[in-house]
Formats: sequence, structure tokens, C-alpha cells
Amino acid sequence: MIKKILVVIIFTFSFIVQAQEDAWIYFNDKPDAATYLSNPLSMLTQRALDRRTAQGITLDNSDVPIAQTYINQVTAASGITVMAKSKWLNALHVRGTQTDIQALTSLPFVNSIEFANQTLNNRSIATNNSQVNKQMNVEITYNYGTSANQIQMLNGHLLHEQNYTGAGKIIAVLDSGFLNVNTVQPFQRLFTNNLILGGYNYVSQSSDVYTLHNHGTMVLSCMGGYVDGQLIGTAPDAQYYLFVTEDVASENPVEESYWVEAAEEADRLGVDVITSSLGYFGYDNPNYSHTYSQLTGNQAFASRGANIAFSKGIVVIASAGNSGATANPYVGVPGEATHVLAIGAVKSDETYATFSSIGPSFDGRIKPDVMAQGQASVLANTSGAVVTANGTSFSGPIMAGMITSFWSAVPSLTAAEVVQFVKESADRYTMPTSQFGYGIPDFQLALSNALSTSLFENNTILIYPNPFQDELSIVLPESEVIGKLILYNNLGQLVNEFTLSETNKTVYLSNLASGLYFYQINTTHKSTKGKLLKL
Repeated sequence: MIKKILVVIIFTFSFIVQAQEDAWIYFNDKPDAATYLSNPLSMLTQRALDRRTAQGITLDNSDVPIAQTYINQVTAASGITVMAKSKWLNALHVRGTQTDIQALTSLPFVNSIEFANQTLNNRSIATNNSQVNKQMNVEITYNYGTSANQIQMLNGHLLHEQNYTGAGKIIAVLDSGFLNVNTVQPFQRLFTNNLILGGYNYVSQSSDVYTLHNHGTMVLSCMGGYVDGQLIGTAPDAQYYLFVTEDVASENPVEESYWVEAAEEADRLGVDVITSSLGYFGYDNPNYSHTYSQLTGNQAFASRGANIAFSKGIVVIASAGNSGATANPYVGVPGEATHVLAIGAVKSDETYATFSSIGPSFDGRIKPDVMAQGQASVLANTSGAVVTANGTSFSGPIMAGMITSFWSAVPSLTAAEVVQFVKESADRYTMPTSQFGYGIPDFQLALSNALSTSLFENNTILIYPNPFQDELSIVLPESEVIGKLILYNNLGQLVNEFTLSETNKTVYLSNLASGLYFYQINTTHKSTKGKLLKL
């Protein structure tokens, strides 16, 4: 009888106690915006402001911190724990019962609530019953040793020979931990030359980044590792911030919020490149999981944050994922984001690595974007040994380092221009595929193309991306304030004309049929012609 009573009591108690849920709370406004915008250094470092100025990017409300009074009131609410915050999205990631979270709608400054558990939201979203499949996406001469192939495949050694090795650029690495980076030999050159600028652990809310997990250690070695005759990273002279955003103990969407927090801090610090060998698709709670139909470029929390990072002038790189041979083979979050370069994996002979996640995105965009060696990648482990390992976790940082070295050669390029030159240099640029995207870039070609223009002198007309899907951006020379874009079909017939100005430099062409087009751009003093491929 006693046992039966206990069973009844336990069952009743479990029925009454609500489960803890995760959700994002979005606010209406930022009441202190005017004060912050009038004092930019209260929000961003001088280096960050300089990066914005160099790329013609203005400050806006997304740069303003969340109102502390709003944070305080949410924190004080019954049963609520604030897990993370995002100024870009004016949101807090909170944890509590469904009832306690929904009670926050009574606060006058709360705009909306989005539960990570999609069955609790007021919209119909297909559930994902798949297994959790998150990837921890893994004339100077250099003695590369066995790491030569992964650099030479990209013609990166030719940039290194010209002393373009990432100097003057900063990379933020978002990962699970950087175990022993501060002690083992392959990273000592970074510390000797003061190239590690700092870091933070968003999971534990501490500065502990060196005593956790091994994944970030291997990732960092692909870019900054240096063991003469064995391993040379693709950006050995770049500077680095190390951020822990991945909680290896569980799979929960709060990790996407940590990711955005770290990206915002990277922006504040003036970082040029963000690289992340992390990918999100499935979670421990299947109701939290993403579905393929949601991979539309700007829906998932981390994807939205990554797109904003790009809009701030940062090149954002993410590993494509290791799910190519699974039931959900597609590039996940945030690699699927519209303005993120998702990096797939090839073998040493440049053939497709079968584990590498594929495209297209659900809305038909090219993913992955480009490829690098991710099978038998040469890297350093936590004991300092140079070993090989497989995963887009390593093709991602190999590419990130090369992009950083390329950007250090032409530092006046914008982030958008860097991305476009890299894509245009790839070997499948005109015929992208679902496995390779645009293919394997040639960084010497990218550099030659960049140097053959005077983009960095603001004296030419640039139209990108090409190929394109729904929109085109046009950069006019500084001396030109108005212009006209004229499109013709492959028969030479006029398709449409668009007026360009200082405030209108984006053309939307979602209704245009796929195919080859010819364009002409005319300004007061300049004219240019070329071909465009609509996907």
C-alpha cells in the first residue's frame, strides 16, 4: 500500500510541475538609443567604428544595447532565468515554465515571445523527428610539411610567399573550447607575437577558454598553428579572439543565442572575420529542432545574427556540416544563412568528401558556398602533436584563414567585395552544384582580380553577387551619385531599367526568369557592361 501511495504522489507531482522551456523575448524599442548613438564609443571600440567607416556602414539602432531597465524587469519576474541577450535582435533568451514566460507579455515593453519549442508558438511548423545531428563543424617560403596540400589546393601558398598572411586582420573563433592552446607548442608563436587578443566563455559566463574542450584547439590550429616542417596555418599572422559558445553537455537552442552574443562582441571589438565550426539542426528536445523547410536564410536565431554581422562589415564563415550521408544531408544553421559563407569538405585530391553537407537551401540558394580540404586535414591536437582529422570543422577554418590572408593583401575591400572575389575565383563558379557549391577557390586568382581593378580606390562600378538569385547590389564610384542599370536578355531585347542613387543601390529581381542576361550601367561619367547569371 505504501508503495502505491508513493507512486500516486510522484505521478501527481510530476503532472503539476511544468517543464522548463526556452524562449526568446523581443522588445518594442530602445529608449536610450539617442544617447548611445550620439556617443558611439559607448557602444563600439574605435577599431569597430573605423571598420564601419571604411566600408560606408552607418550606425543604427541595432548597435544600441538593450535597455537595462528591460533586462532588470525580466530578470526580476517570477520563475525566469535570463540565459543570453542580443542587442542586434533586441531580445533576451530566457528559461522558465510556459506559464511564467507567457506572463512576460504583461510587461508593456515586450513585443513578442517565440518559444524554442515550436509546438507552443502560434503558427504551424512541421516537427522534426530526426536524430540529433549537430556538427562541430571540425617571396617568403614556409616549410609546410604535410599541411602543404590543404594550402596549395587554394593557391594560398602564393599569397604567403608575397607576405600576405593575415597581418592587420582579426579573426573571432566561436567554438566549444580551446583546451591547452595556452600551453602546447603549435600555438606558442601566437602568444609570443601577441596575436591572441582575448576571449570569453559565454556558456559558463567566465574567462575560462583553455581548460574545456578540444574541438576549438584543432580548429584554431588550421589557421594559427605553426610547427616548422609539419604545420603552417592559413593565417599565421592574424590576430585572434577565442569565444566559447558551444555547451558540449547538451543540445539546446540557447547555444544559438550564445553564438549571437559572441558575434556582437566580435563586432564591438572590431573583428574582421568570424569563423565557426558549429552547426545546428537537431536538438535534444525534438520540438526545438530545425526542419529543412525553415532553412530559408534568415529564420533561425543564429542565422539572423550572422546576417546582421555581415551587414556590419564582417565576413562570416561557417562549416557546412557533416551530415551529407544522413537523412538530413543539408547545410544547417548558421551556414545556411543568406550572407554566411558555408564551407564544405573535399579530399586531398579535390574530390567530394561524402560526409560533407549539401545544398541547396530550402529556398533554392547555393549551399555550400565553397570548398576546402576537410578529409585528412592536417592540424594540431591538445597534446601539441600534428595529426590528421576529418570534418568540415577543419575545411571551415582553413578557408577562413585564407580569406583573412587575402583580405590582408587588399585591406580596403569591403566584406561584400571579399566574398564576391572569393566566389568568382572558385572552379565551379559558373556551374555550381549541390555538393560543391561554387567549388574550390583560387586565392591567387582572387588577388589578381582584386588588384586588376581599382575597387579599393573607389573608382570603378561593381555589381554583385554574380550569379544571383533575388537581388543585386551596385557600388558606384565616389564621384558618381546617380546611374541607371539596364538589363537585356540573351537575344539583346530590353528586359528592364532601374534608377540608381546614393540611397537606392539594391535591385530586386525575384520575378526575373532564370538564365543569362547582359547588363549595362551608366553614370554621369562612367559606363560598364557585362553578363549576369540568374539562378
